[in-house]
Amino acid sequence: MRGTASSGTGRPPATGAQGAGAAGGSIPPKRPGPKQPLPHRPPALAAAALAALGVVFGDIGTSPLYALKTVFLLDGGAVRADEGDVFGVISLIVWSTTIIVSIKYLGILMRADNDGEGGVMALAALAQRLYKDKAGKAGILLVIGIVGVSLFYGDSIITPAISVLSAVEGLHVTVPAISHLVIPIAAVILVALFAVQRFGTGRVGVLFGPVMVLWFVVLAAAGLGMVVQYPSVLLGLSPTYAIAFVIAHPAISFIALGAVVLVITGAEALYADMGHFGRAPIRRAWFFLVFPALTINYLGQAALVLHHPAAKANPFFLMIPDWGRLPVVVLATAATVIASQAVISGAFSLSRQAVQLGLLPPLTIRQTSEREGGQIYLPAVNMLLFIGVMAVMLAFGSSDRLSTAYGISVTGALVVDTLLLLLVARPLWRWAPWKIVLAAVAFGGLELAFLAGNLSKIINGGWVPLLIAAAVILVMTTWRRGRQLVQLDREKKEGSLTAFVEELRTADLPRVPGIAIFPHPNKDSTPLALRANVKHNHVLHEHVIIVSVSTAPVPHVPPGDAFVYDDLGYADDGIEHLSIRFGFSDEPDIPRALRTACRTGVLPLQPGDFTNASYFISRGAIRTTKHKGMVPWRRSLFVALAHNAANPAARFGLPPLRTVTMGSDVEI
Repeated sequence: MRGTASSGTGRPPATGAQGAGAAGGSIPPKRPGPKQPLPHRPPALAAAALAALGVVFGDIGTSPLYALKTVFLLDGGAVRADEGDVFGVISLIVWSTTIIVSIKYLGILMRADNDGEGGVMALAALAQRLYKDKAGKAGILLVIGIVGVSLFYGDSIITPAISVLSAVEGLHVTVPAISHLVIPIAAVILVALFAVQRFGTGRVGVLFGPVMVLWFVVLAAAGLGMVVQYPSVLLGLSPTYAIAFVIAHPAISFIALGAVVLVITGAEALYADMGHFGRAPIRRAWFFLVFPALTINYLGQAALVLHHPAAKANPFFLMIPDWGRLPVVVLATAATVIASQAVISGAFSLSRQAVQLGLLPPLTIRQTSEREGGQIYLPAVNMLLFIGVMAVMLAFGSSDRLSTAYGISVTGALVVDTLLLLLVARPLWRWAPWKIVLAAVAFGGLELAFLAGNLSKIINGGWVPLLIAAAVILVMTTWRRGRQLVQLDREKKEGSLTAFVEELRTADLPRVPGIAIFPHPNKDSTPLALRANVKHNHVLHEHVIIVSVSTAPVPHVPPGDAFVYDDLGYADDGIEHLSIRFGFSDEPDIPRALRTACRTGVLPLQPGDFTNASYFISRGAIRTTKHKGMVPWRRSLFVALAHNAANPAARFGLPPLRTVTMGSDVEI
């Protein structure tokens, strides 16, 4: 079996002064240094908060469509519509949101940023940096990060399906005569949603904020009407009702936790999108609008269920007056599309970071905005997500059934974030042991209870996100291990670069005008393309630059820290090495980085000299063997991944007409 391997991606991450991570990234021209939180003026802060509403809160903001309904439908109606159960459930909802979202994510985790970036991958990279001198812990942190990433993909597949379905299912209440069209309508919406991803979200992004503002205002207004009618429901805000509910009905409350967790879906997005909007806008949007609106809406639904038990079948839409239900269905559909868009965009960003950290094979990445580096489109990821979303929607058929599969990926991601938080708290903030224990009990205890409650749903659909996560983990670990084995074989064929340069000095080869650039993971070994060019063409360019790219465990690297130049011992032979260090949130573009190196004085050339430069990629077929190190079926999987990997020329922004692929076969 044969695949391909390239020098830009075939080596394990570099370490030491030249950075850590796999090949990837580039130096954005408008990012002269690490992003630092800037003080917001009031108008700018309000605008940022409005933008955050349209991206950050879509997932958690659409949870009222299905969360409380799911609680009362669990296990054939184990949670009853009486005062004790209703007040207990609403208390669990409010205090779970307060502890997990308000305190853990907005109060604590947002302080654990990695150069302004948030999310599980940024947090794992921060933890690795804090424990860089402890190799054992660094390996464990990598495993934790892979698990967190894998669970996110499960969430990315289930969220669009359950969100859009729950909104369109409002037709059951609004227009029962066409309720049989719920699945087809949802399918059309999802097809359109994934079809427009290639165009990017920049043009419609300005509409997201106002739509979500209207959505949260409607949530608050709908709930407030019921609360005014039945003000006694406000008693449910007391945590004593949650405690009493758990003590009085331990088995039922355990089951209820599996659905209560649905109210905090999307909490990870609050942290992951911190780099785009900053702490202050997200916090203001949450505390001034989102949290109050959600709380009031859940109280209103609880009041309706308490006084009209039959409404538990769909309390959200039954709480809306008859005249307003159809418009709310339309608004809810728009809100769920926005929520789905945010998750899909997050999957694109996470996939790019995973590629740059060496956890996934190179993927085709298309920039969809000239101004915003975070607006990208990954065709392969988009197609896989679309297939997964349509499959789970058609298989489960309703948001009620799909909700049984939803909680595990969400709770798993929460636990991963808490575990990483506990690991970074002491070296980062110098927390005393008692603070770490308190956080472990308060956050970890609640989230483990959520996870345990959702594990009971494995048979009824909870296996879906676990299967997705397992598949992603298998792909990531196989790719990482396969790269290591490929590199071992490459090292035998490449030989020492220093020795090769010495050979070239005595070979008396003709030097042709121009610049030849050879992307290669390091300066210890010789690029196979360089060896092949000398062996078969018997010439050498006037300037030969071997470029090694690596990804540092930070989102962005300033130009002053991005380059390390080495003349390889001789300043007069025109053979040089340049190490380029990139952040994991940067877009790969070697030509642009080379021009930046010239402008900063690192390379002794002019930016215009690269106009006609030639690029030589070391890329050869991969042949499977029976050597130890990987079982045969995983070897075949690695070869398949390598065969379908993106062309490194496109990945690193190399000009197609001036790029040559050369090399020899490698074995795994």
